Amino acid sequence: MERQDHIKMHSYPGMVAVVGVHTEDGVNFMAAGWHSYLSMEPAMYGVAVGRERYTYHQLKDAGRFTINFLPWEHADSIQFSGTTSGYTIDKGERMDWYSSDSTLPLLKGAYLAYECDLKQMVPTGDHEWVVGEIRTFHYEENFFAQNGLPDFKKLNIPLYLGRSTYLKLDETTEKLAINEPKPDKKS
Repeated sequence: MERQDHIKMHSYPGMVAVVGVHTEDGVNFMAAGWHSYLSMEPAMYGVAVGRERYTYHQLKDAGRFTINFLPWEHADSIQFSGTTSGYTIDKGERMDWYSSDSTLPLLKGAYLAYECDLKQMVPTGDHEWVVGEIRTFHYEENFFAQNGLPDFKKLNIPLYLGRSTYLKLDETTEKLAINEPKPDKKS
């Protein structure tokens, strides 16, 4: 393998989460490609946020945030929230696609959203890993099958490739279910 000066970041394609936060300065949303479920008990979710981002400072002030997952039909909103800055644009005023019915800003059209309390911010190089405990969640039941997996006849998920490019995950995507024995808890 040839050594190169620049490390190839291989984390895409992947789902993009949209972080929502509300402070006295207003409502802001930020698309994040680096995020993960962290724990089942307690339920925790993490997202990487650059320290120079407006959202980073709002998260520190608010201590609470949302994680929103939007379907394919809202890929342009995901892109907008990730390519505009809250320093220069009030996304809460410019985007009429959020609901203030909950205590935190939830995106209208989200098929799944978590309301989180900020638990920890862990320095990780040029980003902070923001860890939140999920207090409640919202989901569109008709987008999920009885087994809890997405129903791709009803839900199309945008997968981010990088460079403002998305793939559509839908019922035409080839699936493979591998029936292997479940690992024991010691694995």
